[in-house]
Amino acid sequence: MELATVKVHTLNGTAYITMNRPERRNAFNSQMVADLTEAFRSMLDNESRCIVLSGEGSAFSAGADLNYMKQIRDAGKEANLADAMALADLLDLIYTFPKPVIAQIPGPAIGGGLGLIAACDMAIAKQGSFFAFSEVKLGLIPAVIGPFVVKKIGESAARRYMLTGDRFHAETAREMGLVHQVVVHGDLDNAVRKLAETVEQAGPNALTACKELIRRCGEEPLDSLKEWTAQQIATLRASDEGQEGMASFLDKREPSWRKGV
Repeated sequence: MELATVKVHTLNGTAYITMNRPERRNAFNSQMVADLTEAFRSMLDNESRCIVLSGEGSAFSAGADLNYMKQIRDAGKEANLADAMALADLLDLIYTFPKPVIAQIPGPAIGGGLGLIAACDMAIAKQGSFFAFSEVKLGLIPAVIGPFVVKKIGESAARRYMLTGDRFHAETAREMGLVHQVVVHGDLDNAVRKLAETVEQAGPNALTACKELIRRCGEEPLDSLKEWTAQQIATLRASDEGQEGMASFLDKREPSWRKGV
């Protein structure tokens, strides 16, 4: 797949989507939002088991590109609304993606870059990376990314860092739940690869169903989930994948999906 601002390749069952504007520290513009959207959509029917989202070079994403900011500053409200909705649609696509998505963070993530991380299922950052919700310092707010970020880090941490725009480092990001692991630079690729391999041991359909389970449990009242969850496990137990998974466990062998069958 040839895209102007994003690289895509698949290796050993994992698809890698890499923002590719290293000279701009992978800063956002409308083209990158469109390219990321196309890249993720192309992976819906791909045979990959999980997705790794990263940035080329020493940064994950520096937020909005300066030239892009000049353009949207001078655009009218309707154009700004369309632009914001394109980012919102991208974040929702990642958040609801039927395959696990891992954020690989080689360096700084600012503004909208934090929205991408928050929309992912898992995140591993290089030690020394820093983060910031810089919007309030520009007279703006992290509006479109807000729902994903607050859900990920909680209201308390959001108040502390969204209202100040202060930088925080990878260890703080781990403490608040934005990232799950912090590693030294030389270990980043290996740590992400190991996590992807762990994810790929699970049943493909089970991964999709588990993502839906997590989302609904976080959004819906407890009493509304009783029948739905019972239906889910009953359906999965009767499915080919569920039957194979239980049989392999009882037979003390590997399930078929781990052999590429």
